Amino acid sequence: MEDFWGLITNPALISVVLLCILCVKKVNVLLAIIVATLSAGVLSGMDIKSVMDTFISGMGGNSETALSYILLGAFAATMAHTGFTNVISNLISKFVSGKKLRLLSVISLIAMASQNIIPVHIAFIPILIPPLLGVMNELKLDRRAVACTLAFGLKMPYITIPVGFGLIFQNLIADNMIQNGVYIMRGDIWKSTFILGFGMFVGLLVAVFITYRKPREYKSNEYNLIKFPEIETKFKLEHMFIIVAALATFVVQLITKSLPLGALVGLGIIFSCRVIPQDKMDHMMNEGIYLMGYVAFVMLVAAGFASVLQETGAIETMVSLVLKYLPPNIILTSLIILILGLFITIGIGTSFGTIPIIAVLFVPVCVKIGFNPEQIVVLLASAAALGDAGSPASDTTLGPTSGLNADGEHNHIYDTCIPTFLHYNTALIVFALIGVWILG
Repeated sequence: MEDFWGLITNPALISVVLLCILCVKKVNVLLAIIVATLSAGVLSGMDIKSVMDTFISGMGGNSETALSYILLGAFAATMAHTGFTNVISNLISKFVSGKKLRLLSVISLIAMASQNIIPVHIAFIPILIPPLLGVMNELKLDRRAVACTLAFGLKMPYITIPVGFGLIFQNLIADNMIQNGVYIMRGDIWKSTFILGFGMFVGLLVAVFITYRKPREYKSNEYNLIKFPEIETKFKLEHMFIIVAALATFVVQLITKSLPLGALVGLGIIFSCRVIPQDKMDHMMNEGIYLMGYVAFVMLVAAGFASVLQETGAIETMVSLVLKYLPPNIILTSLIILILGLFITIGIGTSFGTIPIIAVLFVPVCVKIGFNPEQIVVLLASAAALGDAGSPASDTTLGPTSGLNADGEHNHIYDTCIPTFLHYNTALIVFALIGVWILG
């Protein structure tokens, strides 16, 4: 009874639940995270000043990600102003030819490419998706299906494909397992996580063909994220410079492992080649901040929240309380570990940042219980990814909303977070348990 009371009064658990409730009640995500942070710190016995100091210093944990989003937002804005995005959107519209499934397939492939081939992550969404909203409305396509499609393309590749962001994610898993006493080859990670990607594909099929297959009408075909001038949709020489800049961004990011540096090189090529006049440079940067600044700030604040949670020690306490009562059944034990991972990740909002936290907590326990390395990989990858799709503070949900809500017709919580949470977290849990059973 004492342990049960300790669990339900745990500051980490209370703060995450509070965060979810505030978001469902349509409180701004940024404010909701700050309130949840303060509650976690105060309930754990920290004074307000210490909480804020830890919170602000911890925001630096996502500083590289935030800078990447701002620079890539500026890159995306230049693409739009040259008409390059219009060209792509026009080609997509012609290719779709009134077929919903074809449009969803194209969106999914582009999202997947943003993770592994040209790793710009979510920066393409607020530029490419708004011009397609009119096509979606004509097709009466439920945007919740589009949100699930985008989330699939943003999430599945890094879990299963060891290239781009996938290489970073899988190397993190291998490195943290080794640091906690379990040796595994980096190149073997995808062989265990492949089943999780298949599970997400099943979740996508359910979302597209069952849950959100019915037509849904929206009020307007207009979008008001940024008002661009009417630009011809013919391919021009300046568009070739855009392609060169995108390739340079990709190559520099691969060589230096720095996405901000890659984006900076891409912008340098665009401005030096006079694709965008120098007197519009400030305007492009301002639009980059407008496009991606909110997402960047949410990521910064989420890192601060994670820092406070770690400082309180509440996560370790919560996990230790639960793990004391793990059942002897390996499947039930796996389920409990996954649920704990879900609670941790949904508050922090990043699967990458969650891996070091849960590896320290879970790997020794898994070794003691008798899990083999392949089973541990499945549990770590799925526990880290759980909550990323569905968390109000995750770029996997913030990105799709930034494009689909360009006309104010798409709600972040009810139309992105809840649909992606239900379809992908359910799939990840089920297929992770199947993976543990098969690999046992």
